[in-house]
Order: sequence, then structure tokens, then C-alpha cells
Amino acid sequence: MVRTEAKSARNTNRSSPWKSNYVAYGLLLGSVFVLLYLMVSTQFSYSQKALLELDRATVDSAETIPAKHRRNHPRQGMQDHSITDFWIALEEEVAKAHTEQRRQEKQGESEQQWAQKNSIEEQSGHEMKSDNWEEKSQSEKEETVEESKQFGGGTDDYNNVADAKPICDTSFGKYDVCELAGDTRARGGSGATVTLVSPRAPPKEWEIKPYSRKYLDGLKAVTVKSVPNPENAPQCTTRLNIPAMVIELGGLTGNYWHDFTDVLVPLFIGARRFNGEVQLLVVNLLPFWVDRYKRIFGKISRHEIVDFENDDVVRCYPHVVVGYGSRKEFTIDPSLDETGGGYTMVDFTKFLRSAYSLPRQRPIKLSEVRPAGGRRRRPRMIILERTNSRKILNLAEVIAAAEAVGFKVIVAGRPRASYDVFTREMNSFDVMVGVHGAGLTNCVFLPTGAVLLQIVPYGRLEEIARTDFGNPARDMGLRYMEYSVAAEESSLMNVFGKEHPIIKDPATVHMSGWGNVAEWYLAKQDVRINVERFKPSLLQALKQLQ
Repeated sequence: MVRTEAKSARNTNRSSPWKSNYVAYGLLLGSVFVLLYLMVSTQFSYSQKALLELDRATVDSAETIPAKHRRNHPRQGMQDHSITDFWIALEEEVAKAHTEQRRQEKQGESEQQWAQKNSIEEQSGHEMKSDNWEEKSQSEKEETVEESKQFGGGTDDYNNVADAKPICDTSFGKYDVCELAGDTRARGGSGATVTLVSPRAPPKEWEIKPYSRKYLDGLKAVTVKSVPNPENAPQCTTRLNIPAMVIELGGLTGNYWHDFTDVLVPLFIGARRFNGEVQLLVVNLLPFWVDRYKRIFGKISRHEIVDFENDDVVRCYPHVVVGYGSRKEFTIDPSLDETGGGYTMVDFTKFLRSAYSLPRQRPIKLSEVRPAGGRRRRPRMIILERTNSRKILNLAEVIAAAEAVGFKVIVAGRPRASYDVFTREMNSFDVMVGVHGAGLTNCVFLPTGAVLLQIVPYGRLEEIARTDFGNPARDMGLRYMEYSVAAEESSLMNVFGKEHPIIKDPATVHMSGWGNVAEWYLAKQDVRINVERFKPSLLQALKQLQ
């Protein structure tokens, strides 16, 4: 018993120091953990407070910025919206940058196909409906939406240098336009540049093809840049106190419809606001082509045209525009096109009549023609004769039908006289009749209120016909009419028969691609007009002149 108690006491004495050590270690570790907790919680509290103060300071500083100077970045507000809402907002911004709301058309072909069919287009005389520039530009639109928001920030007061900065709108898939207001230096040559010197303009650079269809192959680019210091820009060789405009010829120039649609109308849109006090710097200058339209160019600018590619002079201006274009084909939409004066297509035709000294502003009005003791004057009709495709096979019958209802008919093909004489002849007519093609471009010289009667070939081409000539004619103040050729009036009926898809189902041909449409309905079709079916159109044209 004594031995057992002694053993127990010894064990107790042995365990006491072991337990005391562990208690000490536990207290020490607990103190460390408490200390760490206090340090971390204090730092976290301080960080939250600092962030709150920073956010409050940011909000306060933002409130001091006037709303008109703020720029919303596409990613602002993403924390408050879903990803879907963000992309919807971005698409809305892109839509605002593009003021034109073009209708959605069929898928266009590739640019290689476009190049291969250009010869057909020159015969057809209208845009080949290659809307692939819209598809091609979809990826560019999102990349340039922020840049395009700056468009319009320049000033038309080209002597105001204080707020001047280079502004390039590259968001539209068809053409680019840059406005440089201030000390602007244009250096020609193979690597042509247009440079704005402005301490307020951020250093930036663009490669601009100054043509109205930038998606075409073979165009030449001009470098547009801004620099803060004069030392970074070419030194002026000559200085003029007038604005300048950099444009490019080439492209589809040479096709009569494209001459006006791609060059002359866009040039009017971009340069008319300067009232002749502008110098044209032309890339790919075509002297023979400019000479043909010398009266128009002389009216646009009273100054020498500069061959920009072969110019070794550094020309300095207070304002330079680089590029030109029009939102719609062969017309002006003052709500979309930046004309600087609200000009319309009626203004363009008046401009042409002034440039060529054309005498007739209005067509004949039959209700007011009362010759004393003689027969009533007959209105003059011109029928445009085609020699390649879309010929009127029974032209003599059509002439006889038009004369029978009361017109004096003149048939015209390609102009043989000088262009000045030709425009005066076009201005003398009250009614123009022709199968869809480039010749109808001459309607720009008709007096306001005259009649344009377009004969639309078989093959569901009415939409194309209206886009290329119908809508522009109305914008010119002309009375537009159209006559759609029936299958029985088309030469294609004799080639294929009424059961062939080209005759029976033109919609399928359209779905197969533009190449088949252009080849068969435009390049390989002639028409034989049913004069009895055509007669109501002639009578309606006569009625339009009452």
C-alpha cells in the first residue's frame, strides 16, 4: 500500500512540469494569433476607408466636369449590367455613329468576283450591288466606334486654330473623311502626307484612301497625322489662305454613271460649301477625264488642280478635307451627307445648269402653250439608244407610238459633239426614255419637273432600277416613271423558253448570285416593247406635263 502511494506520487510529480509547459506554449500561441488578427483587421478597415475616400473623390471630380465634355467609354457601367446589355449598348453606339439606316440586302460576292465582273458593270451602267463592303466593315465598326465619336469635332471656321484637331471618321464601310482645321501641311509624292500641327491634338495617324469606295482594289492611301510641334512636320514651301481638299480618281471612274455617283456628286457634297475658294489635291489625276468635266471642276474650284502624286511642294493651308463620298447612290441626302449647307440633289442639278449655262429651268407646260393661230407645241422626248445590250429591238415602233400620242421624238446614242453641246441638247428635252443603263445618268441635265421614264428589263430588276435612277430622279425634282418589261417582251424568252428558271423563276437566279443576274438579265438581254402595253405609260408621261 505504501509502495503504491509512493509510486503514484512520483508519477504525479513527473506529469506536472509537462502540463505546465504545454499551458505556457498555448498561451504564447494564442497571444500571437490575437496580435495577427488585430493587425489584419486594422489594415482591412483602413483600406476600405481609403477606397471609400478615393471613390468619393472620383465622383466629386467627375461632377465638376461639364456633361458636354464627358466621353463615355463602352466599358463604363458594365458592373451594373449583364454582358448582353453591354453588347446591346455597344451596338446602339455603332448605330449612332452610322446615321444611314440602309436596308438589308442579299449577301454580296467577294471583291475578287467584283473585279472579274467589272467589265459587265461598265456595260450595265450601274453599281454592281457589291454590298460586301458593309460585311467587310462590320469588324472595323467596333474597333473604330470610339474614334468615330470624335467626328464632327472640327470647325468650319478654318481660321480658328485654337480648337483645331484632326478628325477622321473611318467607321463607315464605304468611304472615309478627315477634317483638319488649323496649321495643316500637305506634302505630295509617292508617300503623300497631310499633317496637322497643333499642341492640343494628340499624336495620331491614319491611312486614308480618299476615294468614295474605299473597298476597291488598286486605290492609293494618303497618310493623315497630327503632331504637337512644328519640328515634327514638313516645313512649308508655300502657304495659301484657302482650304484644300484631297481626293482620288481612278476606281470605277470612266463608267458614266460612276463618274457622277463616285466623283462629281461626292465632290459637290464635300466642296460646295467653300463656294469655289478651295484647292483640289488629286491623287491619281486623270487629265483627260478632268478635261471632259472641266466646267464642273472650274465651278467647284477657282484654283489650280494639283497633281498630288507628283507634287514636290509642301503646301500649307488653314483647313484640309481628306476624302469624299455620299451615303446613297447617285444622290444627296442632306440628313446624312455633311454638305455644310444643307444642299440637295436639286441644288446639284441647278449647279450643273449654271456650270454649263443651260437655259431651261422648267419643262414645257402644255396647259400654258397656246400658239396664236397654230398647232400646240409638242413636248420633246429623247429615247436613249443602246448599242451593246438591252437594246430596243423594235425602236421604230416605239418612236411611232410616242409620236402618235403627241411627242416630238429624238433618238440619241453616244454623244458625238462636244460635251458642252451635248449637255445643252439634253437640257432641251421634256421627257427622257431609256432602258436601264448608264445613259440615264443624263437626266441630271433635264429641267426640274421633267419626266424620266425608265424601261426596266425582265428579271426582277425593279429595286436595282429604283436605287440607281428612280430615287435619285425624284430627289432631283423629276417626275419618275418606270415600265417593267414582261417575259414575252424579253429576248431571253426565245433563248430559254418559258419553263426555264431564268424566265419562270427570276428569284432563284437572284439567289444563285449576282454574277448570273448581271450576265443574263443585264449583259445578254434585249427587249421588244409591246407598244399597246407601253402606250399607257406614254400617255401618263404626257399627262405629267399638263
